[in-house]
Amino acid sequence: MTDTRRRVKVYTLNEDRQWDDRGTGHVSSGYVERLKGMSLLVRAESDGSLLLESKINPNTAYQKQQDTLIVWSEAENYDLALSFQEKAGCDEIWEKICQVQGKDPSVDITQDLVDESEEERFDDMSSPGLELPSCELSRLEEIAELVASSLPSPLRREKLALALENEGYIKKLLELFHVCEDLENIEGLHHLYEIIKGIFLLNRTALFEVMFSEECIMDVIGCLEYDPALSQPRKHREFLTKTAKFKEVIPISDPELKQKIHQTYRVQYIQDMVLPTPSVFEENMLSTLHSFIFFNKVEIVGMLQEDEKFLTDLFAQLTDEATDEEKRQELVNFLKEFCAFSQTLQPQNRDAFFKTLSNMGILPALEVILGMDDTQVRSAATDIFSYLVEYNPSMVREFVMQEAQQNDDDILLINLIIEHMICDTDPELGGAVQLMGLLRTLVDPENMLATANKTEKTEFLGFFYKHCMHVLTAPLLANTTEDKPSKDDFQTAQLLALVLELLTFCVEHHTYHIKNYIINKDILRRVLVLMASKHAFLALCALRFKRKIIGLKDEFYNRYIMKSFLFEPVVKAFLNNGSRYNLMNSAIIEMFEFIRVEDIKSLTAHVIENYWKALEDVDYVQTFKGLKLRFEQQRERQDNPKLDSMRSILRNHRYRRDARTLEDEEEMWFNTDEDDMEDGEAVVSPSDKTKNDDDIMDPISKFMERKKLKESEEKEVLLKTNLSGRQSPSLKLSLSSGTKTNLTSQSPATNLPGSPGSPGSPGSPGSPGSVPKNTSQTAAITTKGGLVGLVDYPDDDEDDDEDEDKEDTLPLSKKAKFES
Repeated sequence: MTDTRRRVKVYTLNEDRQWDDRGTGHVSSGYVERLKGMSLLVRAESDGSLLLESKINPNTAYQKQQDTLIVWSEAENYDLALSFQEKAGCDEIWEKICQVQGKDPSVDITQDLVDESEEERFDDMSSPGLELPSCELSRLEEIAELVASSLPSPLRREKLALALENEGYIKKLLELFHVCEDLENIEGLHHLYEIIKGIFLLNRTALFEVMFSEECIMDVIGCLEYDPALSQPRKHREFLTKTAKFKEVIPISDPELKQKIHQTYRVQYIQDMVLPTPSVFEENMLSTLHSFIFFNKVEIVGMLQEDEKFLTDLFAQLTDEATDEEKRQELVNFLKEFCAFSQTLQPQNRDAFFKTLSNMGILPALEVILGMDDTQVRSAATDIFSYLVEYNPSMVREFVMQEAQQNDDDILLINLIIEHMICDTDPELGGAVQLMGLLRTLVDPENMLATANKTEKTEFLGFFYKHCMHVLTAPLLANTTEDKPSKDDFQTAQLLALVLELLTFCVEHHTYHIKNYIINKDILRRVLVLMASKHAFLALCALRFKRKIIGLKDEFYNRYIMKSFLFEPVVKAFLNNGSRYNLMNSAIIEMFEFIRVEDIKSLTAHVIENYWKALEDVDYVQTFKGLKLRFEQQRERQDNPKLDSMRSILRNHRYRRDARTLEDEEEMWFNTDEDDMEDGEAVVSPSDKTKNDDDIMDPISKFMERKKLKESEEKEVLLKTNLSGRQSPSLKLSLSSGTKTNLTSQSPATNLPGSPGSPGSPGSPGSPGSVPKNTSQTAAITTKGGLVGLVDYPDDDEDDDEDEDKEDTLPLSKKAKFES
């Protein structure tokens, strides 16, 4: 469609009273069968999709503002606006709306906003217009009362606004303002304050255009200085004329643009500083003022963006070495405000805006500015950089990777950012925190793009770890050359905590890049030096870094930790903390508990072999004794390889895929026990049957003898480590002295019945089922309740590894099945 008259942008008002752009399209009006009436239709110019379909309701109040805007409310909290490219198109649609509602197109609002009571409606209908008192000094009080009484009624507000427009009343009031000031008539000035404030609350664009005109706006601000609630008038005009100076850093040739900038600044000042904070009931009355400022900003950005000569001059002067410092500071502040204004643009226009800045060379310009000594200029440049990173981090990454091919590492843009973070002079490190957030956005793989030909993640992270990571870790490495931090003041500790936060983020998201860097540069050992810091938050940051590494359960990291004995600083910090119950104590215990619960075997063995003597007296938690038990179980398995091989045979035929399916599999095994044996099906291969019984039973006998010697001691440990309150399974096995147990059965009669009292059926001690005996099998099976089975299974599984221990102590009947 080429008809630019009907080209519009659709806006909706959000909860923050800001206008959100819904897209650009072409508007038309026509009868819609589904809505049963004439409607406004907007179709997107990009794909023809329907952006808006709104019935022209006879009772809806439509407002025309600034000649190119039509605003209305569809529901209580749903405001819509159409912004036309041309005034002619706005007039055409306005005539259609007025035609449907039976209104004269010359009006700027078509309906009352709220229904009036019958009595009030009758009164208003009987008086066709509102008659204003003559604009005289003696009648100011009467005028103020009239304005105040009209505000509660939408219909009266409408009539008052029309009267003020038609009679040029505002200019007459401002003439009286000069008279009152000359006569120092404070009472009259207080009345004028109330009148002008009331006119603002009429929320009428036509009145705003008069009040904010070049000739009237300063007098309007003057009226608002005389608040009756204040003992002395404010000096807003003095500030705007003497203190606030308009600096034209690059000459603006367009007078309309210049006037628009002046107007927007002053109206924004009125909204933010002059008008009193609106009450809950008055807030919606100033929505037109918000809209006035919003659309002014959109116009300013658009006009500047279209002026190529202006932007070219701006960036040329920014990067010119001959530009003096004061001028450059003004240019940077202008560019910062320009970027701030761009936040009002719709997404498509914002795309075009930042693309224009990128083509003009904003990133090389920022690089020059960030290298300067002026802290104010650098701060403004940082704010501009943050707009770019938040909007399009990929654009920034692409620039720095191209730059690395031409420049040294020292002058790379990202390294400049890191250096400013490290050298932040603010005691609270406000700037460093902002820069660290930007760096994290840049190195976050979640917002990196992947295409068929290349992956941004691989390329950028390779670049970052080669050219930038050494700059980031420099303060950490410089401060950890000895056993204690060489500098431990608060500001240094804060900075190192920020660096550690970013490194911890990298451990979580960067996999092999950070792994290679940590292991090759011995970073973890340096980080753990900070465990000796007097600042608890820094010691906890170091601990969190190590905990994140252990949480990955990566054996490369584990071997590095064991080789360098990197638990030593943690154990020292734990012992130095003593019996204090604080975050440090809990965090260290949680780390060891994680190792125990996840059964990280290499770290368990390392901790017990090297630090058990230091930790064995810690009995207020059972974490360390539980680790010791894990370690002993591992050693038992290592000492009995034949037993371990037999366990692997059992697992080959009863492989447990997941802890949650354990009980189901056991039940299925017992249910099929008798049928399998009666059918004479072999469960294991014939080669397994030929194993020598003595070879199998000999390590079992030795194992059980050692078990008996430690039985009482282990019972105590097991009882303590069982945190859930259940007793751990105990095992007693007695073999008759005259015979050896034969695990190979020749008859189905040797099977234990798959009854509720059979092994593996929990909670059934003392079952009436008896154990059949024959000449080749004389195993006595003992439990607390009677002759039931070798293992008294608990009600549910403790964890994966305790389940494995149960598998190691299967009932003899199961073992017989595997040999049958």
